[in-house]
Amino acid sequence: MRVALGIEYDGTGFFGWQRLSHGPSVQAEVEAALAFVADHPVEVTCAGRTDAGVHARCQVVHFDTSAQRTARSWVLGATTRLPHSVAVLWSREMPDDFHARFSARARRYCYTILNRAVRPALDARFLAWERVPLDASAMHAAAQALRGEQDFSSFRAVSCQARHARRCVNHISVRRDGDHVVIEIEANAFLHHMVRNIAGSLLEVGRGERPPAWIAGVLAARDRNTAGVTAMPQGLIFTGPRYPAQWNLPPEVTLPG
Repeated sequence: MRVALGIEYDGTGFFGWQRLSHGPSVQAEVEAALAFVADHPVEVTCAGRTDAGVHARCQVVHFDTSAQRTARSWVLGATTRLPHSVAVLWSREMPDDFHARFSARARRYCYTILNRAVRPALDARFLAWERVPLDASAMHAAAQALRGEQDFSSFRAVSCQARHARRCVNHISVRRDGDHVVIEIEANAFLHHMVRNIAGSLLEVGRGERPPAWIAGVLAARDRNTAGVTAMPQGLIFTGPRYPAQWNLPPEVTLPG
């Protein structure tokens, strides 16, 4: 039987999603909790890996099991065994051809910047901070050059292991909400550090250090050295993947329309 789960987590105390031999990971915690509920070893596959310090609103995973459990048992049983920074939101029994990664048609991220003179205290784990006033309208205008299918070599990490840098950005926006500047981006897939590298570059535009047209030039250069620095991880949340309606998953991970 194949089961899909929706999972949220605070990535602050983890070295990222992926299981590692040298530090705590979200994957290892989830697999250990599910193994306890299933009473056999469990290996999960996720929709998209997140880096150290990055959070997830609704990560989707799938795993195969011979255990007969109710959806409630998977959700509550696993969450009881997980650290307080990780929780299972929902469970669905799926057809064998469902794949958390390959069945997804898009993935979404949100990067939130607290833009005020004073650093954050209450929400410091979930916000980037910029003391210099940002021009969110200029950032939004600059970001539109990134829409569509293009080569994002300028925004991939040097350590990125993807076979190629072509990705399709379906939507990207930058808006101000009081003291917060919010970057939202949806694409078919992402490269290693792609969102944080885009955010770091847009911050240079927001601070007035670069004109909005600079982002298009960086993209065209296909050279990581031309882009801005990698933005801090604290402000980044993996909002979740999107799947075709045929899979009957919850609305928050289903393609609209």
